[in-house]
Amino acid sequence: MAGVSVSIVRDGLESTYLTRARTVAEFLDEQNIAPAADDYLSAGKNDALVDGMSIVYRPAVDVPLTVDGTQRTVRTTAATVADLLQSQNIVLGPNDEVTPTLDEQPQSDEGVRVVRVSIWTQEIREPVAAPLKRRYDVNLAAGTTRTLQAGAAGERVVQVRFVQRDKSAPVRTILASHIIRAPRTRIIVQGVSEYATLANYAEKGFQSAVHFASAALHMIATAYTAGCYGCSGITASGVPAGHGIVAVDPALIPLGTRLYVPGYGRAVAGDTGGAIRGNRIDLGFNSLGEALRFGRREITVYVLR
Repeated sequence: MAGVSVSIVRDGLESTYLTRARTVAEFLDEQNIAPAADDYLSAGKNDALVDGMSIVYRPAVDVPLTVDGTQRTVRTTAATVADLLQSQNIVLGPNDEVTPTLDEQPQSDEGVRVVRVSIWTQEIREPVAAPLKRRYDVNLAAGTTRTLQAGAAGERVVQVRFVQRDKSAPVRTILASHIIRAPRTRIIVQGVSEYATLANYAEKGFQSAVHFASAALHMIATAYTAGCYGCSGITASGVPAGHGIVAVDPALIPLGTRLYVPGYGRAVAGDTGGAIRGNRIDLGFNSLGEALRFGRREITVYVLR
C-alpha cells in the first residue's frame, strides 16, 4: 500500500505526515494521540484516510470564565473565545469588553473575562452659587455686617456621560456645560472701624487695604501739638487740635477727608499749615512727648472711602 499525505492541526499548528495508516484511529496512534471523550476531532476515528486529508484535534481544557463579576470554570474545546461564549449562551452588549479578544483561542492559564460596560448620557440641572463680594465700612462697628444685596443662585445645564463597568460605581465625565440663569452677586458690608482691624489690612499693603481705602499716598509725616509755637490750638476747620486731627495740603487732600495712618490711627484732615505742601502731613498729638517720639518719617496714608 502506498502512503498518503495527511495533515493534523493541533494547538493552532499544522503538521503534514506521509503515512501508511488506513484509518484516522491508526494515524492518531502513530502520532501518540489518544483523544478523550470530550476532546474535539474533526473526523471520525473509523474514517478512512485519503490523500491530502486534514484532521483538526483540540483537547478539552478547563477555562476560568468571568462574566458579570462572577467566575466559574468551563470545560471546552472551542477554537476561539467567540465560540466559547456562544457555547455558553453569553450574549455581548455593544460596549462590553472581552479579554482575550474574540478571535483568540481560550487558554486555561489566563481564562476569559467579560466586563459588562454600560454607557449613557444625562442632562443635569445644577445650581450656580451666588458670588460673594465683601465691602468694608469704617462707619460700621467691627464684627458687624450689613447685607447690601441679597444675591441669588443661578442655574446651569450639564451634559454628563456615565460609564459603568460591571457593578462598579459609574465614572462621570462632563461633556458640556452652559449657564441658563446667571447668579446675582451677594454683597455684604463689613464693619472695620476698630484700629486693630484697620492696622491688620494696612500691614498687608494697599491690595488688601483697597477694601476700605480709595487711595494710598506715600507721604512725609511730622508731628505737632496744640501748644506748639505760633499755634492757637484751633485748627483751620474750627475744631480743637489734638490726636486724630491732621494738617494737610487741601490741594491734595480736601479738608474733612477721613484718613487712616498706620502707627497713628484714624484721622480727619482738619488743619493746614504754611509748610504743609504736596505730600506732607502733620499729625496732631495730645502731648509734646508723643509728638517727639513720633518725630519725622515716611509713611503711607490711606484715604478712607
